[in-house]
Amino acid sequence: MLDEIILKDLENACRASEAKPFSGEKILITGGAGFLGSWLSDALVKMNASLSCVDNLSSGSFSNIEHLKKSRKFRFIRSDIEELRVSRDRFKFVIHLASRASPEDYQAHPVETLRANSMGTLKTLEIARKHEAIFLFTSTSEIYGDAKIIPTPESYWGNVNPIGPRSPYDESKRFSEALSKAYERKYGLDVRIVRIFNTYGPRLRSEGLYGRAVSRFITQATEGRDITVYGDGSHTRSFCYVTDTIRAILYALTNDGARSEVFNIGNSEEISILELAKKIKALLRSESRITFQPMPQDDPRRRCPDISKAKKILSWQPEITLDEGLRRTASWFSRRGRL
Repeated sequence: MLDEIILKDLENACRASEAKPFSGEKILITGGAGFLGSWLSDALVKMNASLSCVDNLSSGSFSNIEHLKKSRKFRFIRSDIEELRVSRDRFKFVIHLASRASPEDYQAHPVETLRANSMGTLKTLEIARKHEAIFLFTSTSEIYGDAKIIPTPESYWGNVNPIGPRSPYDESKRFSEALSKAYERKYGLDVRIVRIFNTYGPRLRSEGLYGRAVSRFITQATEGRDITVYGDGSHTRSFCYVTDTIRAILYALTNDGARSEVFNIGNSEEISILELAKKIKALLRSESRITFQPMPQDDPRRRCPDISKAKKILSWQPEITLDEGLRRTASWFSRRGRL
């Protein structure tokens, strides 16, 4: 779905990024029909890349990329990443995003999540090695677990329960990072890793009791249903608008200084979940009640990135304020509801 809001945001993101390194280049992206993947697919095609997009549509949506099928620069491959067979096209970039990212989703599909971030990562690393491509792995703030250092720097090793209900995602992402660095050390592969903190915006899935907070709160407030907050709402997150995250990924792909590096990508402004719920309720002038549910096991109490490294090496920092990003996201959900 490419409406006016998304199109304008894409134009701004592409304008801020250097398009030349992507023009005419062959790129493989996994998870390209998902939330972040579809935005990145849009941006790369817009910048004249020749894109092969792989997704099994287990958590992504074909509607996110259907409009790209009209472009000769875009090819969609429906496949599990670990079963992927690619043509002999020589890729310049391999971007591995494929994974279930919602806690409710990956806890319901733990084995599939582990496969995508183990066998799937191995598959994409092998493709990158054979093609001598730049490999970018999209990791997550979840690898830090319940962090004891806030803001959290990339040097922090984490505080993770390796056998808890969140471990299929946390530990498989940690494994993927280790495997990527092993390929770098053994084969000299150009590896870049971005640890993405909470990102929101148009196309973010809203379904599920413990789905993405921003989209869930907007949907509940719009429909007049209870806005469900977990715990007492004092736990915090740091929310980054989707185009800011996309810009960071593009910079990490093209900046020579990003080789071998790991970057936190997120917004350094921390907000409690209860405050977020109140903000969305006020924005939408909703009469929904805010209700409280039991806190899920091992849910991190605080989440806030130290982004000084991305500022220094990538010359990147978020530009969209939370209030502005919420306004754009709510507007998109409202328009989608009328389609």
